[in-house]
Amino acid sequence: MLNAIILILLCQLAGEVLVLLLDLPFPGPVLGMLFLFTGLVIHGGVPDPVKRTSDTLLRHLALLFVPAGVGLMVHFGLVARDWLPILAGLVGSTALALGVTMVMLHWLIRHRGTAGDD
Repeated sequence: MLNAIILILLCQLAGEVLVLLLDLPFPGPVLGMLFLFTGLVIHGGVPDPVKRTSDTLLRHLALLFVPAGVGLMVHFGLVARDWLPILAGLVGSTALALGVTMVMLHWLIRHRGTAGDD
C-alpha cells in the first residue's frame, strides 16, 4: 500500500513540477493523473496494490473536501462578491461534462453494436 501511495504522489508531484516549469494553464494534479493513466495503460491494467489504495482513498473522499469547505468559509467575502462568474463556471462546466458524457455514451453504444459483427 505504501508503494502505491508513493506512486500516486510521485505522479502528482511530476505534474506539479511540469506545470510550474512550463507555466501551463491547468492544475498539476490533472497532469499527474494523465501520467498515472498513461502508466496504467502501458502496464496493461491497474495493479492490485494501486487498486486497493485508490479504493481506500475513494471511500474517504468526503474527508478531502473539508479543507475546501473551510477555505470557502474563510473567503466567503470573495465568493459573495464573485458569485455570478462562479455560478456561470459551475453551470457551464456541468453542461459541458454532461454533453461530453452523452456524446461518448452515444459513440460507445454505436460502436459496441458493430463490434460483434466482425
